[in-house]
Amino acid sequence: MKSIRKNEMYTTSNYLEKNPTWHTEDSIYKAKQILKIIKRNNLQPNSITDIGCGAGEVLHQLSIQMNSNDISFVGYEISPDAFELCQQIKRNGLQYKFGNFFDDNSTIYDIILAMDVVEHIEDYLGFLRDLNKYGKYKIFNFPLDMNVLDTFRNSQLRYRKQYGHIHYFSKDTVLEALQESGCEIIDYFYVPGGNVMSCKTITSCLLKLPRILGFKINKDLTVRTFGGFSLMVLAK
Repeated sequence: MKSIRKNEMYTTSNYLEKNPTWHTEDSIYKAKQILKIIKRNNLQPNSITDIGCGAGEVLHQLSIQMNSNDISFVGYEISPDAFELCQQIKRNGLQYKFGNFFDDNSTIYDIILAMDVVEHIEDYLGFLRDLNKYGKYKIFNFPLDMNVLDTFRNSQLRYRKQYGHIHYFSKDTVLEALQESGCEIIDYFYVPGGNVMSCKTITSCLLKLPRILGFKINKDLTVRTFGGFSLMVLAK
């Protein structure tokens, strides 16, 4: 595969202008979700790589939370702006590389991370198939943009312009895509987004209670209806 992201938002300053924090405020929470799926499946990796690592803070926080000198952490990023942010992070056992993972890499990693990456990739099935060559286990986070509320509000267009999403997933299409690409699904769970628990806007305040209560009654129906969740998946 010659390219991870075809979207020019990442090779120019377009993305940074629209998302000046590069979502670093979510990094501790995302790292906790990754560690959760690692622990509940009793994985003991010696090497972890994060493809499309952005500002590098998720991998940094994961290295802190795992707190092991025996694990190597490597992040790959094609955005010059994001890679510059990565260079501000210093920690033993943690390194960042600028460029396409598939062009540079010959290492087989114990775990490959692809956090909110697949929805940006033009040939995402080809990308998923290629990952199988380089990692025993893969951990993905997919935003679930395909739901009733987002479709009603035409939010997919906003996600496309603001974040560069060019594919939109539900839980079922995520699992089908992974299986079609040759992945064996080991575990998965929903991850509430910040808009589920927050009350920053009138809309998020109105949706907070039905999302929380509905999720306790019927997770799948609530996510398909109200959105606000992503799907964390472990595959091999």
